Amino acid sequence: MFIAMNRFRIAVGRESVFEELWRRRDSQLEGVSGFREFHLLRGPTDEEATLFASHSVWDSRQAFEAWTESEAFRKAHAQSRAPEGTYLGHPEFEGFEVVL
Repeated sequence: MFIAMNRFRIAVGRESVFEELWRRRDSQLEGVSGFREFHLLRGPTDEEATLFASHSVWDSRQAFEAWTESEAFRKAHAQSRAPEGTYLGHPEFEGFEVVL
C-alpha cells in the first residue's frame, strides 16, 4: 500500500476558499485502478497560515504514479486554481510505503 500526501500552507482567512475548492473539485479518482480513499486534512494554524494535507491511499506506488501520468490527473488538477494569495508557496509532496 502507498500513501500520497501534499501539504499546503493556506493564508489565514482563506481556509474556506481552499476547502470549497476541494469540495467542488471533480477529483477524477473514482474508478481509477489502485485508488482506495482520499481525505483532506486541516492542521494547525499559526499567525501566517493554516496547514492542510491531501491524503490519498493507493494499492501501490505504481498505481499512484500511473494516475499522475493520466488524463484524469490533468483534468483534476486543472481545477485547482485558487484566488491569488490563497496558497503560501507550492504544495509539498510526501509519499509513503506502508510498512505495517
